[in-house]
Amino acid sequence: MLYYRGWIALRYSFVADAYQKIENTTKRIEMTNYLVDLLKETPRDVIDLVVYLTQGKLYPDFLGIEIGVAEKLTIRAIAKATDHAAEEIQKDLDRTGDLGETAQKFLEEKHKPSAQLTVKSVYDALDKMAKMAGEGTMDQKTSLLSSLLTSAAPKEARYIVRTVTGKLRLGIADMTVLDALSIAYGGGKKTRKYLERAYNLSSDLGRVAKTVVEEGIDGIKEFEISLGEPIRPMLAERLRSSKDILAKLGGKCIAEYKYDGERIQVHKDADQINLFSRRIENITDQYPDAAELIRDNVIPKEAIIEAECVAVNLDTGDVMPFQELMHRRRKHGIKKAISEYPVSLFVFDVLYADGRDLTVEPYTIRHNVLEGLIRKSDRIQMAKCLMTDNPDEMEKFFEEAIENGCEGLICKSVSSSSTYQAGSRGWLWIKYKRDYKSEMTDTVDLVVVGAFHGRGKRAGAYGALLLAVYNPSDDTFETVTKCGSGFKDEDLKKIHEMMESYRILHRHPRVNSNLVADLWFEPKIVLEVIGAEITLSPIHVCAMDMIRKGSGLAIRFPRFTGNYRLDKSAEDATTVKEIIEMYNSQLKKIKAS
Repeated sequence: MLYYRGWIALRYSFVADAYQKIENTTKRIEMTNYLVDLLKETPRDVIDLVVYLTQGKLYPDFLGIEIGVAEKLTIRAIAKATDHAAEEIQKDLDRTGDLGETAQKFLEEKHKPSAQLTVKSVYDALDKMAKMAGEGTMDQKTSLLSSLLTSAAPKEARYIVRTVTGKLRLGIADMTVLDALSIAYGGGKKTRKYLERAYNLSSDLGRVAKTVVEEGIDGIKEFEISLGEPIRPMLAERLRSSKDILAKLGGKCIAEYKYDGERIQVHKDADQINLFSRRIENITDQYPDAAELIRDNVIPKEAIIEAECVAVNLDTGDVMPFQELMHRRRKHGIKKAISEYPVSLFVFDVLYADGRDLTVEPYTIRHNVLEGLIRKSDRIQMAKCLMTDNPDEMEKFFEEAIENGCEGLICKSVSSSSTYQAGSRGWLWIKYKRDYKSEMTDTVDLVVVGAFHGRGKRAGAYGALLLAVYNPSDDTFETVTKCGSGFKDEDLKKIHEMMESYRILHRHPRVNSNLVADLWFEPKIVLEVIGAEITLSPIHVCAMDMIRKGSGLAIRFPRFTGNYRLDKSAEDATTVKEIIEMYNSQLKKIKAS
């Protein structure tokens, strides 16, 4: 600690020491304990900054502010700070594969740092870099980063460089931070549920940390929704028959069309409209026509609603496939894209309206409130739905949804406990998608966690990818298949470029795998895959020992569909429970035949 006029400044070296301990363990409990120690010693005025830096960022994701320092620029800054040629830095980077390690090495050969860095001074310098714009920005960033490294100790430089290049890679997930905060400031893990709810309502771990440190658990319990801060979306489980769905939902439900579009969360504050993707990215600039539809047709002054944004043929009213909509996910040429791929909105939930928190209300109340909030037109309307207690009626409605270009249905509980469970996947919402025979006809969304070197025509590229499903019970990723089919030449090149920034030197702490991949990645990128069937496997760890002792579940003959699920985070991928349900459903169909 450093003391300035009665207040305490946290040295960045203290943070770097904690990061080194965290980095050197693959044990989650040890990792959490090191983080608890760090948070306990962090002064309240910088607790949010430490949490953001530990996430490898400066602000919550929805603000879209990134440091944006490229590797070449960082090499120039290290060279300038250490009086070495950029070529020397690059040569050592080729050896280590880690620019942070390279920076540490060259600074160890240099004189002592020129100053003692604090968390605040490091954060302010990075923040200044992130907000630089205009002519000469690159030179200014190089100069500022070089100055920061000149002041840094070698170990500090290691983590500063990793932070600015977006490769901090501590293996700490959001849930780990919440665990640590509950232990450090909440009285133990029993209070984690309150912190998690606050995070799910704000998508801002820094704000959650600041609140619990300054106001305690009582302040967290009173945590409120704030316009402009996206609520983490509620997610659905999956079943394969209308009878099973109705049985699970108490005999009655509201079934809604599952449109083949992009789920968006709309925040309206008078004329100010913000649109957030399911990954909590602000995508307002990509859908200005959707924002205009909201501005003109959502009645309350303040509202948070959810809708499916779909591409439509305005001449016929037909819903277009999801891949057509993805042409809108661009930074340039928006006006042309609007004319070529116009969108409509199908609204399906309301979470907040004019000061009223509706997440605590049952779905039937939310649905009724939503009915009165929208001026309906051809371009914006309620998602088509059916209240039913009849499996045959649901089947007919399902076929109608498929006929109208939808993926299937989302069936929602109408019980008194059907509140909006932000950030959670549960049985209050159940997906009902196409399924015909015993074959695996439904796609799954899998996370890339590793790769194997290609041979022959694929020499120099990935021969196959190691793919995993998400296990929310312990916040890990479990391998389920090894996929090398369905990739075009351009896919192989694109995926290689996409994955390179997530490459790490060892298996990620959140990845469970019996296979040893040639290359390992952070669990970030999600791909859509279809397979022939789901089988028992002694190799893959998905659902290990849950069906049969010593066996997991694996997808046999997987094939990449060509669909990059850039709208999904790794935690939104297909879950272990969903794979088990698909396997059990497959068994039932085989037995029935």
